[in-house]
Amino acid sequence: MLIVNSRIRIPDSELEWSFVRSSGPGGQNVNKVSSKAVLRWHALASGALPIDIRARFQQRYASRLTTEGDLVLSSQRYRDQGRNIEDVKQKLIAMLEGVSIAPKKRRPTRPSKGSIARRLESKQAVSKKKQLRRGVGND
Repeated sequence: MLIVNSRIRIPDSELEWSFVRSSGPGGQNVNKVSSKAVLRWHALASGALPIDIRARFQQRYASRLTTEGDLVLSSQRYRDQGRNIEDVKQKLIAMLEGVSIAPKKRRPTRPSKGSIARRLESKQAVSKKKQLRRGVGND
């Protein structure tokens, strides 16, 4: 079971793992060992995600989801399969933690009277400076 927080717990039965040969360093061993870990998780049909989190996840990571609603993550950072599996799990946990907290609603604010007065004063100062630069009677 992948535990993200108190609200999100993904059972292992929902996670589909596959392993392929990794590119990159590894010497002769790279041709023999399938160390790249690929995780496929059907995020939109998962019962582990509450509805509000699922909606935020779908909105934020729409480009990362397949047309069926699957999320595909992979890792080939390390030379051994176990560390790549943990890396993929950490990627998924980071994605879910990012959408688990609802963003705060923005309260519209108005500029203060002092800030309005300062802005108008600076505009008048710039206007005065430009008026003084004008020539006298250039016809």
